Amino acid sequence: MAVTSTYRRAGPVQRFWGVIKDICSRPSGAIGLALVFAHIALALIGPFIVPYEYTAMNAAQMLSQPSAAHWLGTDHLGRDTLTRTLLGGREAILVTGIATPLAVLWGGLVGVFFGLVGGRVDDVLMRIVDAFLSLPWILKMLVLIVTFGTGIEVLIPTLAFFYGIPVIRIARAATHDVVARDFVQAARARGHGRFTIIWQELLPNVRDALLVEGAMRWSWMLLAFSSLSFLGFGVSPPTPDWGLMIADARGFMSFSPWGVIAPMIGLSSLIIGINLSADALAKALGIDRAQKAPV
Repeated sequence: MAVTSTYRRAGPVQRFWGVIKDICSRPSGAIGLALVFAHIALALIGPFIVPYEYTAMNAAQMLSQPSAAHWLGTDHLGRDTLTRTLLGGREAILVTGIATPLAVLWGGLVGVFFGLVGGRVDDVLMRIVDAFLSLPWILKMLVLIVTFGTGIEVLIPTLAFFYGIPVIRIARAATHDVVARDFVQAARARGHGRFTIIWQELLPNVRDALLVEGAMRWSWMLLAFSSLSFLGFGVSPPTPDWGLMIADARGFMSFSPWGVIAPMIGLSSLIIGINLSADALAKALGIDRAQKAPV
């Protein structure tokens, strides 16, 4: 079996910590991980540290300016903006944190299978994938969400399905680099079946590329989730969500800007953290993200 990463020779735990240390040794990677872990920690402990209930309304303080009682002011219903901003990433992290591994799992397996089979079957199936990718993502997701609803049980499989399709191309491209190598040919000569070759020979050698792709898909999924919430197809009020907060506050931005600025900072800081971490992860694993997938 080939070894394509420095960390492959170590055990799983040593490999994991080796990659983490490599990421943290890079300033951008350390900043990225710090931002990501800070948001995850805030999602876990946020309900215990926020100053108010996120549903608490005060008609006498609607759209109030920042003060000692409300550090970021209040929204149009008198709810504390700081509280809702601190809790605004919980649903997004939960939904995309489950949908991202699912997307990488199914898209990676299908892409590896396509890359192994090759030939006319591969060409026909990839043209179907290309045709699907040519359609605007927002229209495709809105069709399913409008049809089946906007609950978490719909959003997770919808995001996992649509964001798993681009992973097929990445996994197929990585498989094409591996499938012609001697150890794969030797496995075929020994009579191993396709699924044995995929599990024992191909997946270990495309895993790093899929990990990096998964990290990038997470940031894009967060943007998609927030966009759906902004359009009214994500989480339902009064659940705090950054996209929903921006949609509610955009009409009052001229005299109460913090209702828009605060959730924008929350969302952008998480996405920046994920992108910085993904770049550092790619460098740690020796993955060239600029490499194009074959057509």
